[in-house]
Amino acid sequence: MSHQILQYVLSGLSTGAIYSLIGIGFSIIYNSTGIINFAQGEFVMLGGIMTWFFLSIFQLPLIASMVLAIALSTAVGVLFERLAVRPLRNASPLILVIITIGASILIRGIAMLLWGKDTHSLPMFTGSDPLTVAGATLLPQHLWIVGITLFIIAVNRFFFHHCISGKAMRACSHNRRAASLVGIDVKRMVLFSFAISSALGSVAGIITAPLTMTSYDVGIMLGLKGFCAAIIGGMSSGMATVFGGLLLGVLESLGAGMVSSGYKDAIAFIILLLILFIRPQGLFKKSETERV
Repeated sequence: MSHQILQYVLSGLSTGAIYSLIGIGFSIIYNSTGIINFAQGEFVMLGGIMTWFFLSIFQLPLIASMVLAIALSTAVGVLFERLAVRPLRNASPLILVIITIGASILIRGIAMLLWGKDTHSLPMFTGSDPLTVAGATLLPQHLWIVGITLFIIAVNRFFFHHCISGKAMRACSHNRRAASLVGIDVKRMVLFSFAISSALGSVAGIITAPLTMTSYDVGIMLGLKGFCAAIIGGMSSGMATVFGGLLLGVLESLGAGMVSSGYKDAIAFIILLLILFIRPQGLFKKSETERV
């Protein structure tokens, strides 16, 4: 029994790492624009399916295919900001959220026309021989997922706390008007936020595709679960969202293994509803008071 629980926990941590990356993408855009980008899951799809496209159709090496997929996904995110979000920057948050939903449907439809409805797979990064850890088995790809996620989180933290552009983005997230008054180009920071979040989403899609495979519609559920991770973390682009994603992954894995796999997807949304009802500011974020 203890081996089974350890198996569920390890699998949940791997899945939760993916949710963390997607959730950070949600949080970065929310903090810079105040909107929820429901097209974030489609960048996860683009990362995986374009890597397969370059790998299978153009016969490029895996690393080259991954780099091209991340670059093109980032370009799509930049175009989305320039063509859809920036022209309507003075619109209400509700309209902007509807625009992101429309963009999600558009990207998914274009992907279906370009690559069809078939499911595609990517090769494991370092083979498929399972590893044994204290009686539990793991695929090497799980270690790649956790390792790449930790590396990206470390780079993300360094960027936002020690680089000028990262500090400028943090300033915009706190007070856009004050940031513009001290000379920060707010429009450029918003553009950076879309570029970073789309790149994070594509990386998440690439590293998870060898396990779950990829198709034109895989971004819907992954995006929603990444959103749940961001809500649990209080829409923070830091460690709170990481913990939220890991917690969600572990609870989902335990629920699927010990209760029923049929409730796997429902668990995430039950947790989301409980968080919104009981602690809407997130589990790891202190409630804010308004000064008047």
